[in-house]
Amino acid sequence: MSETLRTVTDFLRAFAPLDLAESWDNVGLLLGETEPPVRRAMTCLTLSPDVAAEAIAGNADFIVSHHPVLFRPIQKLTSDSSEGPMLLSLIRHGIRVYSPHTAFDSAQLGINQQLADALDLRETAPIRPQSSSPDNAVGSGRRGQLPRSMSFGQFLNLVRTKLKILHLQYVGDVGRPVSSVAVACGSAGEFLSDAVKAGCDVFLTGEARFHSCLEAREKNIALVLAGHYATERPAVETLAQVLKQQFPQLQVWASEQECDPVLWSLGS
Repeated sequence: MSETLRTVTDFLRAFAPLDLAESWDNVGLLLGETEPPVRRAMTCLTLSPDVAAEAIAGNADFIVSHHPVLFRPIQKLTSDSSEGPMLLSLIRHGIRVYSPHTAFDSAQLGINQQLADALDLRETAPIRPQSSSPDNAVGSGRRGQLPRSMSFGQFLNLVRTKLKILHLQYVGDVGRPVSSVAVACGSAGEFLSDAVKAGCDVFLTGEARFHSCLEAREKNIALVLAGHYATERPAVETLAQVLKQQFPQLQVWASEQECDPVLWSLGS
């Protein structure tokens, strides 16, 4: 059984409307012919050569890659360019690529809402609401209240447990109490000021610049850097399940080759 590409992409656009994407982003169907049906689909966070090889080996004809495979304009597409061999191989095997990126980040059931739900935040709302949303249900990041106040150190343990990670970076006194939390997946240090404005005790993101860390300390807001991969990959796995439920006739899986490229040295 198969679905038309339009049926699948229409669902993705309803699930993560593309008008929620940041103005600098490149979202939607980015690669491939629109006519052939979709039979086998794979989701991933980033379309790297090993992940593309997995899709080809698994006979996928459609990939949902959170990060855009074509983000900056390209002047040539040859086997000598950095992304050329992978893109040419995908084209040769008839694989279409769709990217929801920041639209998925900000959607009502998108990555940031899933991140807030994983931490059991209550009374959630975007930290930077979309102006076109009358009920403020969509927008950048999320903020909410923990079920109970806890120390910042306890919150760090909660993040490690919920995101299934061993290490993270942080700024702040582990003994300070926290109850109001802001989250923004990926590399989202620019939303720190929004978290401060909202009166949050702690801001959780994947990664941030050094100067954002200094700003957090100066403005007395705790900051957690849990890793770009850790804050976004779980939602990619969830998206595969969503597509399975919506299109039972499709064979859908989340990439099994994908892993966090950032490793930690524990010393000798």
